Amino acid sequence: MSAKSRTALKCRTALAIKLAVALGIAVPSLVAAGSASAQTPVRSVNAGTNKPDAERPFKVTPVATFSSPWAIAVLPDGRLLITEKPGRLYLVTQQGTRHEVRGVPKVLYGGQNGLLDMAISPRFATDRTVYFTYVEPTSGGGGLVLARARLAGSETSLRLADLTTLWRQGPAGSGGQPGGIIAFSPDGQHLFLTVGDRMRPETAQNPDLPLGKVLRLNLDGSTPADNPNASAGGVRAETWSEGHRNPYGLAFAPDGRLWLHEMGPRGGDELNLILPGRNYGWPIVSNGDNYDGTPIPDHDTRPEFAAPAVYWTPVIAPAGLVFYEGRMFPEWRGSALIGGLAATALVRVTVDADGSGREVNRWDLGNRIRDVAVTPDGAVWLIEDSEDGRLLRLTPGKS
Repeated sequence: MSAKSRTALKCRTALAIKLAVALGIAVPSLVAAGSASAQTPVRSVNAGTNKPDAERPFKVTPVATFSSPWAIAVLPDGRLLITEKPGRLYLVTQQGTRHEVRGVPKVLYGGQNGLLDMAISPRFATDRTVYFTYVEPTSGGGGLVLARARLAGSETSLRLADLTTLWRQGPAGSGGQPGGIIAFSPDGQHLFLTVGDRMRPETAQNPDLPLGKVLRLNLDGSTPADNPNASAGGVRAETWSEGHRNPYGLAFAPDGRLWLHEMGPRGGDELNLILPGRNYGWPIVSNGDNYDGTPIPDHDTRPEFAAPAVYWTPVIAPAGLVFYEGRMFPEWRGSALIGGLAATALVRVTVDADGSGREVNRWDLGNRIRDVAVTPDGAVWLIEDSEDGRLLRLTPGKS
């Protein structure tokens, strides 16, 4: 980040704090919903200084190579859909044979923007629908879009048909940190979407802007009647949680709880248990500092904001999140698997019933890891963040 950008970020962070005080947003602006556990502070654990494990309990098999890949989605039969940020989508077999899927809409590509996440419909067996996010070019820069389409045609001539836009960021703007991660509720009835702050920190505390939020939608993009502020209309009605910076991981654990990780500024990457109506504090609090070195108050100074279960200072730059429930690595069951961009590693975190967490393994892979997925056979799949990013298959053994 340039010196000019860092100065602008510092000014925006300071402005956000002033606005929060002026508007009375010193406490979460959403009404917390749920049990008493929603109010219980979690003791945050810093895992940033953890060292990589001496050995890896898996062998790594390169399967294919892609140009600036971003996400992996797993079809019920074990085949994969891989997105590339420039706006390409591929169907890939486990042997590495790939076929381009046509019909991808035009994307704004550059930096963190482009074709982003891909998720398979909970009803894919009958509707063959996929959900995806991308940054679209607009007169005001670019805006995050959530869309769905039907995967039509044969394996060698696939296309996205009947494309429908479900949600669109408004207003659009410049900058990175779009978020765009999709997760479906365990019952398959709702969709959760992360939206980053687009490098405008003050927006994460503005309840009338979608930036810096997790949204909860029906599968058709409408607002669920049981959202925390459903009667408020607009963005407030769609919002499930707020006060997020750059969320690039969202997944449900086997016990049905929703977890999110987000990148901090200079330090302070976070793994958070997401509860309805909670405010996670950005940019008023963070366990990191501004890029110019000026401090931001830590989470423990403001207990009204939800604190992370685990944070990383120095950062790992988390990307991709999945909870392992497979057969190949039985000791990993129930654990969160996280890709590390800065850490160039696969990170395993265990989470407990009280909302706490602990990093238990960090396996160095030598390259930036963008996404993590698990196929029905229990193999773990990684994609590298590179112009020549490899798709990797992890299976038990040593390498």
